[in-house]
Amino acid sequence: MYAVVETGGKQVRIETGDQILVERLPGDVGESVEFDDVRLIVDGEEVVTDREALGKAKVKAVIRDHGRGKKVIAFRFKRRKKVRVKKGHRQPYTQIEVTDILASG
Repeated sequence: MYAVVETGGKQVRIETGDQILVERLPGDVGESVEFDDVRLIVDGEEVVTDREALGKAKVKAVIRDHGRGKKVIAFRFKRRKKVRVKKGHRQPYTQIEVTDILASG
């Protein structure tokens, strides 16, 4: 059984027991989190895409860690104009472990 959940503006495919990185979520390590925005549930041959049924569905997870990703360098350069701009960015993330997928809320 797996589900597709939207979090942080991205859709993520998750199964029970998965540990995944998502955009930064509020909460402390060890806290429980629920995702209500379920887009799809697949259980064997049964595929649920009905909005009413998915409105009751939830995915429960536990926050395992907070951190920041690898540094991404944005370098802008224009030749012969003496324009060189170097900026760095590290995206914050939250590592979660999926504990349960509830199809009926």
